[in-house]
Amino acid sequence: MFFCCEEHIDIAIDMYVDKMEQAPNISFISVDKSEKSCDFCTNKAAYIVGN
Repeated sequence: MFFCCEEHIDIAIDMYVDKMEQAPNISFISVDKSEKSCDFCTNKAAYIVGN
């Protein structure tokens, strides 16, 4: 599972598909309520990519 900002969602999807060999579920996180940081930069996470 990856937490990512809007800028890095493509990378998170590609990495998930490469690892799990299936399409991930993508859930939106309200940026106002997000406490997690993007796994690829220091921005707040806007999406959870994973099952």
